[in-house]
Amino acid sequence: MNTQESEQEILEVIRQMLVDVAGDELLLDEPIGMETSFNEDLELESIEFVQLAEQVQMRYGGSVDFAGWISGKDLDEIIGLKVGDLVRFIASCRT
Repeated sequence: MNTQESEQEILEVIRQMLVDVAGDELLLDEPIGMETSFNEDLELESIEFVQLAEQVQMRYGGSVDFAGWISGKDLDEIIGLKVGDLVRFIASCRT
């Protein structure tokens, strides 16, 4: 685990986690990028989002407080979350 992963490297990790959680079908419509939304584009179910959070925790450990980050957001912010928001959060925790 590299503490200096670039946003592009983190994005690749998150893409793979999303496929692990929700299946290969995610890749059929369009590539998962920084502007891909969890709700509208990926249509992640809440259980899939929880599984993603668990994978983030397993990969990055205590340096990335996913639960704390998400709990500080209101419902509209959570609904509007994009993959890039998570990537940038992880990158900010890794520096």
